Amino acid sequence: MFRVKKALNNNTVIAIGDRDHREYLLIGKGVGFGKKVSQRIEAPEECAIYSLYEHTERGSAMELVKGIDPIFLEIAEQVLKESERVFGKIDWSILFPMADHIAFAVKRIRAREQISNPLTGDIRALFHMEYHVAECIRPILAERLDVQIDEHEVGYIALHIHSAIENENVALSMQIAGSVRECIRLVEEKTGKAIDVNSLSYNRLMNHVRYMAARAAKGEKLKLDMNDYISEQFPDAFRLASVVCGHLEKYLKKQMDEVEIGYLAMHIQRVAAELE
Repeated sequence: MFRVKKALNNNTVIAIGDRDHREYLLIGKGVGFGKKVSQRIEAPEECAIYSLYEHTERGSAMELVKGIDPIFLEIAEQVLKESERVFGKIDWSILFPMADHIAFAVKRIRAREQISNPLTGDIRALFHMEYHVAECIRPILAERLDVQIDEHEVGYIALHIHSAIENENVALSMQIAGSVRECIRLVEEKTGKAIDVNSLSYNRLMNHVRYMAARAAKGEKLKLDMNDYISEQFPDAFRLASVVCGHLEKYLKKQMDEVEIGYLAMHIQRVAAELE
């Protein structure tokens, strides 16, 4: 059972749990319709329940809810339901920062201040399933708010979805996308040739840099050291990998494990072989 603290609209209610006396957000069709303060209610079967004691990158869930129009909480929930359908288990605490982001995105769009994100293409390639799911927000916003959202905003929603399935914050996901772009740029610059983004080697290189950057950000290390073998077999690729790792250290502001050089060199060698 819950005791209604505040009905935000017909579909969202802030309520206090009878058992733990903590505040929760209830989202479900009609859950707030006609509800009065202090009224005791049972959560309907299809109702989603979120603790307001979560702490997010943008602050506490309780504070975020106070400043967000309930419709954006409902829209974020629709996106996360689709994410759960596709990916299975997700971290629902991302609901609050995602709703906050959607609210700001709509505000920008209505003010004709739409942003351009140079990493949108990389986000789409790195997190292609997340991006595909994020596109579900297009018809939702068009139908509910008559707002047309562009690919750059979809890219940011994709990062929130990625955060919900990988326990990786949005800022780190942006860093990873930027790291991949920087790596590809350096390899193309050094080889003097454009990399085919549709090639298997590109895909492998891109995903390797993605996980390499994530390991550096989290302080994780590889166990097997292949540097001696790779530096001897593919000295040019190894030198380039060393340069790339040095650049990524500056970009991420994190120390790279030297063992990473050999593994990156293997992927660079594969791409270089295809460019010849």
